[in-house]
Amino acid sequence: MEEAPVQSLNDRIAQRVRDLRASSGLSLDALATHCGISRSMISLIERGESSPTAVLLEKLASGLGVPLAALFDAPQPSASPVARAVDQPSWRDPHSGYVRRNVSPSGVGSQIQIVEVMFPAKARVSYETGPREPVMHQQVWVLSGAIDITVGDERHALATGDCLAMVLDKPIMFHNPHKAAARYAVVLASMPYPLPFRRSHGDQRPSLYP
Repeated sequence: MEEAPVQSLNDRIAQRVRDLRASSGLSLDALATHCGISRSMISLIERGESSPTAVLLEKLASGLGVPLAALFDAPQPSASPVARAVDQPSWRDPHSGYVRRNVSPSGVGSQIQIVEVMFPAKARVSYETGPREPVMHQQVWVLSGAIDITVGDERHALATGDCLAMVLDKPIMFHNPHKAAARYAVVLASMPYPLPFRRSHGDQRPSLYP
C-alpha cells in the first residue's frame, strides 16, 4: 500500500480542518473547547506544521461533527463517482503505525464512507469517542488476521470474516494482541437515531415507517 507524501497529506488535513471549522462557524477557541485540544495545537494542524496522531485527529473530527475519514478528503473533491486505487489517500498514524486508506470517492454527496485499515501486530489505539450529531454508525469487517475491539465496556474478539456494528457514541479501543497484522474495512454512515423500527400492534411509540 503506497502512502501519499507526508507533507502533502498534512496540507490536505490542514485545509480540510480550516474549511470544516469555517463552515461550522467555529472560532479556534470554540473548537478547542468542543474537542478538548489546545488552541495552539489546532492552529499548528491548520497550518500543516504538525503530524497529529489518530487519537488527536479523532478528537478534532468529533468536535467538528464529522467522521475521522472526512479529515482526509480532498479539499477540492472530484465530481467523479470513481476513486481509482492510485488516488486513494493513505495515512500512517505516527504513534501506533497503523495505516488507513480512504477508499470512497470524495465529493459525491454520499452519507457512506469506506476506509481500509492495516493494523500492526501488538498495536493499540484508544479513541475517546462521545455522542455526535448527526449520529454516526460504523461497521468493522475483518478481511484478514484478527483484532480486539472494545466499545464502551464490551470487548469483541474478531477473526477473519467477522463484522462488528456500533454507534460512535462511546470510547472505542482497537487492539491487535496477535503476532500478525490485521486488515479490515470500516464502513461509516450518518443517519437519524434511534434506528427506524416497525410499530407492532398496540405500540404507541412513533415510527419512521407508515
